[in-house]
Amino acid sequence: MNYDLTIIGAGWAGFNAALKAKELGLKVCLIEKSHIGGTCLNAGCIPTKALIHSAKVYSISKKAESFGIEGNNPNPNFAKIQERKNTIVKQLQKGMQFLLKGIDYINAEAKILSNQEIQVGDQNIKTKFILIACGSMPIELKNLKFDGKKVVSSDDILKIKETPKNLLVIGGGVIGCEFASLFSNLGAQVSIVEMMPQLLPGVDNEVARKIESLLKKKRIKISTNTDATTVDLSNYDLVLLCIGRTPNAGNLELEKIGVKLEKNKIIVDDYLKTSVDNIYAAGDCTGKTMLAHYAAYQGTVAAENIAKPANSKKADNTNVPSCIFTDPEIASVGLSEEDAKNKSIDIKINKFDFLASGMARIQDETDGFVKIISNSKTDQVLGASIIGPKATELIAVLALAVSTHLKSSQIKDTIFAHPTLSESIEEALKH
Repeated sequence: MNYDLTIIGAGWAGFNAALKAKELGLKVCLIEKSHIGGTCLNAGCIPTKALIHSAKVYSISKKAESFGIEGNNPNPNFAKIQERKNTIVKQLQKGMQFLLKGIDYINAEAKILSNQEIQVGDQNIKTKFILIACGSMPIELKNLKFDGKKVVSSDDILKIKETPKNLLVIGGGVIGCEFASLFSNLGAQVSIVEMMPQLLPGVDNEVARKIESLLKKKRIKISTNTDATTVDLSNYDLVLLCIGRTPNAGNLELEKIGVKLEKNKIIVDDYLKTSVDNIYAAGDCTGKTMLAHYAAYQGTVAAENIAKPANSKKADNTNVPSCIFTDPEIASVGLSEEDAKNKSIDIKINKFDFLASGMARIQDETDGFVKIISNSKTDQVLGASIIGPKATELIAVLALAVSTHLKSSQIKDTIFAHPTLSESIEEALKH
């Protein structure tokens, strides 16, 4: 078979690239050795958030009486929680398959023979362009390897049969804090060990301190500045090792055809082109921002550049919202207070505490705040961090503000509906 574009990897980068390339008139082949949807749908965003939501519902049910609801105390059935998660994943897989009409989808492992030929099973594919979107995988420690039983990865823990009684989370980053919050809400005794001085390295310091104090209130034991190798693992029935992810490009032997790699990361230029002219890469395998929505953005840009080389555009949108589904949620976009100070930008900080929000009171979720960073001279919104109820939804307003260079006065002059959580953004800018 001959194609204009062959994409390796049907995660969020490859899938969105395929849809865009088809829309632009290219004949497309999409190859995936595992399940459609990649890490996001099968071992990341979707299954974890499904579990987190079930845990959240249980957490709310435990305080039902405070809302005037009386009745027997419910208990979490982890097998049914897992079943619900698996059903959601399967439904979304079917939806993605349906959207691939007009695109040849091959569920098999790809071997790149040259810059224009790929072997898939017993057939060889000829192609004008290749887009590599092979994703990432969990990182192990030299002295601590995944065994799938006692020491598990963030992929493995999604398959467990019951809630662990005593869980150790090694790594207090996004993944570690999400799972710690999830299993704590389901009744597990949880401990977090983090090498850095604070949880969530890279997150606004004030937000990181707040989530640490709130997790401790949930009786999660937190040890920062701690080397995991000094911890006695025999004290725990399950150890989640989640110290980050690494690009998953090593098995494709790309260097044999001239594609440059650095620590498994595929080197691309601003247009997502590799060192080989007709080979592009997008998503986690490029080692840039490892978020599904950024992978989708990269995949779309790569497809556009392949289809319309004369109008190539840079994948240079750095205003990427980051969402952390702890309880309470955390979200950020643009510059943090520390980022702005490191760049010697004269800033003003506006804050609003959810304690003063009518809707937060109604929902009984008053922990946290909205924090907006603006340039004190130009009034341009440079960034924001939110910790609190529905932070991951609220950040969209501020992501739009940062991306379009809005001034804080323009947001303040906008009428927000009442009573809502979103009006906390407007309220922050009044103070």
